[in-house]
Amino acid sequence: MNFTLKYILITLSLVAISCNNSTKDAEIIAETSTESVAHTPISDMSIYNLPSNWTTQDGNDIELKDLKGKVLAMVMIYTSCQAACPRLVADMRNIEKQVPDAKKDDVQYVFVSIDPKTDTPERLRNFAKENKMEDDKWLFLRGTEADTREFAAVLAVNYKRISPMDFSHSNIISVFNQGGELVHQQEGLGVDNKETVQAIINLAK
Repeated sequence: MNFTLKYILITLSLVAISCNNSTKDAEIIAETSTESVAHTPISDMSIYNLPSNWTTQDGNDIELKDLKGKVLAMVMIYTSCQAACPRLVADMRNIEKQVPDAKKDDVQYVFVSIDPKTDTPERLRNFAKENKMEDDKWLFLRGTEADTREFAAVLAVNYKRISPMDFSHSNIISVFNQGGELVHQQEGLGVDNKETVQAIINLAK
């Protein structure tokens, strides 16, 4: 993990903690049936320290910390993309197929929109349906422009609008452990995802 990422996470975690008077809010306990995870405080390097709010494809409002207790495979896309994003979706589907059945329930596959203005919950829901990703393991999120940009910085994902409907963007799939710590990244399209799959398998219960 590079210095920039570490600095961003530590800074954001301190901001999040300073907004609360209760010291217990700085030690969010993971909500999971696995005892070792359930009683482990969130570390300074966890994305669960980020004070951002998101809406799912079903219109539900969540915070990132609501995902704690699961291994996360995460990518940033936008639904009107006709080039890279369909290939990223295919890569995520290919990764999911390689995870053993015994470990599938411990993994959440998350797609974060870089175009929240266009990608409404309804649009994300239709996108999930079109790609046959309606099971609970597939989660699509949209946030504010500020929260999206902040989260992209944490993942080292760069994106820029190049036309009213198109963006240029990094093609990175990130894997987080049950505590929300970044443990692996895969960059590129259609690359060998053996290491990504193995990282997920090693983390999943």
